[in-house]
Amino acid sequence: MFNKTIYMDNAAATRLDERVLEAMIPFFFENYSVATSEFGYSLGIEAKEALEKARSSIADFLGANSDELIFTSGSTESSNLAIKGVALALGSKLGKHIIISEIEDFPVLRSAKSLEKQGFEVSYLPVDEVGLINTDELENLIREDTILVSIQHGNQEIGTLQDIKKIGEICKARGVLFHTDATHTMTRVPIDVKEISVDLITISAHTIHGPKGIGGLYIRKGTSITKINDGGFQEFNYRGGLENIPGAVGFAKAIELVTPEENKQLKKMSRLLIDKIFKEIPDVTLNGHPQNRIPQNVNITFHYVEGESLTLHLDMNGFAVSTGSACFSRSLEASHVIRGIGGDHERAHGSIRFTLGRYNSIEDIEKMVEAITRVVKELRIISPLGKSNSVYDAKQ
Repeated sequence: MFNKTIYMDNAAATRLDERVLEAMIPFFFENYSVATSEFGYSLGIEAKEALEKARSSIADFLGANSDELIFTSGSTESSNLAIKGVALALGSKLGKHIIISEIEDFPVLRSAKSLEKQGFEVSYLPVDEVGLINTDELENLIREDTILVSIQHGNQEIGTLQDIKKIGEICKARGVLFHTDATHTMTRVPIDVKEISVDLITISAHTIHGPKGIGGLYIRKGTSITKINDGGFQEFNYRGGLENIPGAVGFAKAIELVTPEENKQLKKMSRLLIDKIFKEIPDVTLNGHPQNRIPQNVNITFHYVEGESLTLHLDMNGFAVSTGSACFSRSLEASHVIRGIGGDHERAHGSIRFTLGRYNSIEDIEKMVEAITRVVKELRIISPLGKSNSVYDAKQ
């Protein structure tokens, strides 16, 4: 048992960086005003300036103009606004057909299913065995009444990266809006709206050591979208509600702190984790694309073991991992992502997601592999799913 939990569930949430907190603190205790225009009082004006500085910083990172980025409460709200907002704006004018991939995260997936109940038609684009869509199939699915395509940049569970540049080119040529969920790729994989024909991008701070409860939605100028959160006229009248100024400041700081060296280290640690697990444990499968994947993500099926049992035993040994996406963890249903890449229920329930972050180390990887090798061996002895420990005996 380790005294300190080794946390490898950074796709669900990350530890806040102290430097992010330091940037946020003044807007909790010194200038805690709402943002006001130049006609308001000085504290409100200063708060407004801080908000717009954060907005400009994040927009610059995306290659966007500052008035093309709105702040939200997180990736769930951003994707809901993107999907439902476009549907409300264009559904009665241009058509009611939407295309998404089968392995989208739940904010996109359930927004689309919600629209189906309102008379919209949704086409679910399948993926191959590593989680990639077929762009020819996408092009064939686009119709005269298609108003939106939503394909994620990087998958939340298996880490596969989609070719959003190619997808954007197809959508632009066919006159269809394109939304991508970049929750798990923002700062980890380059994305520049000057180079990619994307109209809406979901982003969030909680995956990059920023604060929870703050996200953003890039909306390309001229994109038709209707607000779904009524109230005031905040965020260019796209979203009513009091601005989260400390959160916005923290989000901008979190983006600033990510470096290319950090991303290289994450990729190195992920590769080491994969290699060591495959060396030490028989009957395992890597889920997702072997190379074209988010640098911080590793998803592996441990055959003949239940993922829930594996997660629980690892927790008792001082390790935090998950069996799927954060939104999925309270459900006993098999992962729609693993099933989407051709896995059966047994494979889905035996899959573990490891997601690394700034505060993980090579030593953490070594300890994780040592623990998971031991735990998998113990669980396979008593597993009702198939092989026993004989696979280890044969190896020795």
